[in-house]
Amino acid sequence: MACGEFDLIARYFDRFKSLRRDVQLGIGDDCALLTVAEKQLLAISTDTLVAGVHFLPDIDPGDLGYKALAVNLSDLAAMGADPAWLSLALTLPEVDETWLKAFSDALFEQLNYYGMQLIGGDTTRGPLSMTLTVNGLVPAGRALRRDGARIGDWIYVTGTLGDSAAGLALLQQRLTVDDAAARDYLLARHLRPQPRVLQGQALRDLASAAIDISDGLISDLQHLLTASQCGARIDLDELPLSQALTESTDGEQALRWALTGGEDYELCFTVPEINRGALDVALSHLGADYTCIGQIGPEAEGVKFFRDHEAVELPWRGFDHFSSK
Repeated sequence: MACGEFDLIARYFDRFKSLRRDVQLGIGDDCALLTVAEKQLLAISTDTLVAGVHFLPDIDPGDLGYKALAVNLSDLAAMGADPAWLSLALTLPEVDETWLKAFSDALFEQLNYYGMQLIGGDTTRGPLSMTLTVNGLVPAGRALRRDGARIGDWIYVTGTLGDSAAGLALLQQRLTVDDAAARDYLLARHLRPQPRVLQGQALRDLASAAIDISDGLISDLQHLLTASQCGARIDLDELPLSQALTESTDGEQALRWALTGGEDYELCFTVPEINRGALDVALSHLGADYTCIGQIGPEAEGVKFFRDHEAVELPWRGFDHFSSK
């Protein structure tokens, strides 16, 4: 590489001084040294993103820098954690300084917005990919988990579902949308998702279980149900769909994308009946809609879908990283 590893780090990844008081030592040594306050738990999540698998190889580097962090922040949101630190391992086929500047500018814009600090990582040569590890803090005993749903709890989702899948279809020229505003909205929902960090924090003492929707509602809801040893009844008529989505494709395709498309990075969470009133107070001012789509049932009943109050069978499933199809 014409630009050495240490020069690259200094130029693009150690140029913003978004310093946190709990970072005793960040970039520049063999390890970072961090302080975790008393009565706080450390929430850690790691994601690997590979070109051609998790993002299109020709994606704008600014969009990639934004999305790479946003999708990891969504994991922290699902635990109700406050974002704190990031480590980044970046594999590049070559050093392209224009690409690196756009990527790092977008990344650090997000880091600064959430008060986070990049504390270390690695760079190497190879096919384009990256591994991000995000660290967050959550008060002891108040973290959201997947295993707390109980029979009778109500199932909610934030935002709207299926938009990201439609945005990907636009990029892959599988969908044509004539309305410019709708097209821009769907593309933004795919390229620049909004992690529901504030909503996750607000749900700490209200939700019984939570998960972020990365692989599609069907798949991710099943993870929550498996952990909680429960089933669910889902009302398809209540699924929140954006106007941009419903006006850009037919109803069946919109429904399929909402259930299986993935990469919406909304929250799916369950709330006991006693907390439903408090939920309105907690979430109504945070800038994203939330919708009740069903109710938790016995594990033996599995997941049942209803349309017009009639049970329906669906042949779809969510994203599987190791599926052959």
